Amino acid sequence: MYPINDRQYLSTCSEIAKLLSVSLSSAKKKVEIQIAKKGSKTIEEKRQIAQDLLKTYEKDNGNNLSSSKILDKLMSTLENEDNFITED
Repeated sequence: MYPINDRQYLSTCSEIAKLLSVSLSSAKKKVEIQIAKKGSKTIEEKRQIAQDLLKTYEKDNGNNLSSSKILDKLMSTLENEDNFITED
């Protein structure tokens, strides 16, 4: 797939990258995968898919389901287990 250089599309992808705490290229890849699944051809359809993904990620971010928040929760320790390490 050739790169899309539309300003509105790139702006939407950058918002997705900011919400997910990932690089712009990773966010664009997520959008491009959805574009390929739906078989979109026009730039308007591609912009709409990017907008739909942004809305989905904003909703998930509002529900505390963003990847960075999940990782922060998983990395927290219990009060009495700060120095505990499990070895395999």
